[in-house]
Amino acid sequence: MTDRQKERREWLSAIASKYALDVESEVPASSDAGFRSYFRVADQNGKTFIVMDAPPAHEDVRPFIRVTSLFEKAALTVPHIYEQNPEQGFLLLSDLGRKTYLDVLNEDNARELMTEAIDALVRWQSISEPGVLPEYDRATLTRELNLFPEWYIAKHRNKTLDERQSALLKVCFERILQNNLSQAKVFVHRDYMPRNLMVVPEGGPGILDYQDALYGPVSYDIASLLRDAFISWGETFVIDMTIRYWEKARQACIPVPQDFGVFWKDVEWMGLQRHLKILGIFARLNYRDNKSKYLADTPRFINYVRQTAHRYDELKALLFLVDQIEDSVPQYGYTF
Repeated sequence: MTDRQKERREWLSAIASKYALDVESEVPASSDAGFRSYFRVADQNGKTFIVMDAPPAHEDVRPFIRVTSLFEKAALTVPHIYEQNPEQGFLLLSDLGRKTYLDVLNEDNARELMTEAIDALVRWQSISEPGVLPEYDRATLTRELNLFPEWYIAKHRNKTLDERQSALLKVCFERILQNNLSQAKVFVHRDYMPRNLMVVPEGGPGILDYQDALYGPVSYDIASLLRDAFISWGETFVIDMTIRYWEKARQACIPVPQDFGVFWKDVEWMGLQRHLKILGIFARLNYRDNKSKYLADTPRFINYVRQTAHRYDELKALLFLVDQIEDSVPQYGYTF
């Protein structure tokens, strides 16, 4: 047993009597791309809880606690926090079950489940106000974009951009940033995707992994939901669900553009920023953190980048760069 395991076991033992926990029942529940890990523990009647273990040297549970209260304010389903120890990095949470949207989504239920997710997103954004969450500002957006050349191009593709290529990438990044920063701001989950949405008996979806929430571009979460890391949809479905979100957001007085064409471009360009970031993150997870499983999904994101860049003359330079980085010239289509 490691020192961290001993600390977690001691903390659980100290609160066990309050919840009739069977500390010996603890089993791994899941882990994420960061340093957090999760364990499932049962009480003497079989009811289960989730233990979040976030080593303080790497993670801070206080943002999770703060954002949980915001989701609860919006009357959305998130893990209830029964016990907390921010100093040690432990939380005892309600268990939202074992089935994520990613586990169950198929052609028969996709429209219903994604509509449910859109309704929850609108409720989340409806309570937005400035000064509550940190700003998703230019510095943060730029830092995320720079993960792409640093980790994906340099580390994963082992390429060094020449002066002209670097200049082209800089211009494309600036165009993306100008679009992103011109958008109205709301609360942003930042990983609002099927893997972080749970199937629950009522009041769904259950929402997880929101500790990095910021106040930023209104198109971010819908782009995240429909251009996912682990599942892709045909473009007709993506446009249809984006329109459904846009209509509901307007009805809820969320500050989306009045023209859907303008909003669609915003979603695509916001998605592009996210895709480039994720390519860098997935490469970093492999080469720095020894988490290799994420690299298998990088082709999906290269495809997202190519298809968006192919649509806009202002981004053709990015398309050219990606083709050079990937050593290929693909056939471009509009479904994926």
